[in-house]
Amino acid sequence: MRSAALPDDCRKIWRRSVDEASRRFSLPTPGLESQLKQENFILGSSTMDQVKGVLTLQGEALTQADINLKVAKSSQVLHFQFREDKQWKLQQIQDARNHVNQALLLLSSRDNTYQFKTGAEVNKLMDAVMLQLTRARNRLTTPASLTLPELATSGLMKMFAPPMPGDVMVNFYINLSKLCLTVYQLHVLPPNTTKNFKPTGSSVLHNPGAMFELNNNRFEVSHVHKVECVVPWLSDTLVFFTISLQLCQQLKDKISVFSSFWNYRPF
Repeated sequence: MRSAALPDDCRKIWRRSVDEASRRFSLPTPGLESQLKQENFILGSSTMDQVKGVLTLQGEALTQADINLKVAKSSQVLHFQFREDKQWKLQQIQDARNHVNQALLLLSSRDNTYQFKTGAEVNKLMDAVMLQLTRARNRLTTPASLTLPELATSGLMKMFAPPMPGDVMVNFYINLSKLCLTVYQLHVLPPNTTKNFKPTGSSVLHNPGAMFELNNNRFEVSHVHKVECVVPWLSDTLVFFTISLQLCQQLKDKISVFSSFWNYRPF
């Protein structure tokens, strides 16, 4: 079959998609991650200021966290900070970045002089790019579900100075364009508690009354405090995903118009 160059308007859509990727979700240069801008975000609770905090985000890592928790029963204020030698990687941002990088590599695998032989070849490339972009978007829109024992034994609980007490747990995650902090206050159930004890399964956010068992002790969540803030560049990133997926679909639609021409054009 005779090869055919991709039409100019289709190439413009392709190039625009690459440009959007570079502008909306900039990738750090390997070895120069420390040059990424540090951004401070103030978190406040709408429920009588039970939780306040300042988080420092640098790319995909929380480099500092300063949290104040007002204990519900005693009104005592507990203060926690990240240890100086610790940073917490936000796996959602890291994974989304990796998927965008894969999409860019796929798009860069063909230069402007390459001649596609069939519309199916273009569609195959666009499908692969759209798959990576969809996976990237899903990582930001779908936080990981964790059980309470998984949260209690995660590395995050070892990040703080002074150490978190045994009746407090925290979790950080991304939900759409928001950086979220959830604080759980627990109470220990009596050792002979068997009636109505039902361990809670995986969830992004556990409600008061959720129960779990750890190291032969049984706990119940007594209070839950969630605070969040918008990260502007994550908002831009989600817009990029929408635009880029639309551009890829537009390109596939244009290819469907040209496919019969490519497939049946006489020699």
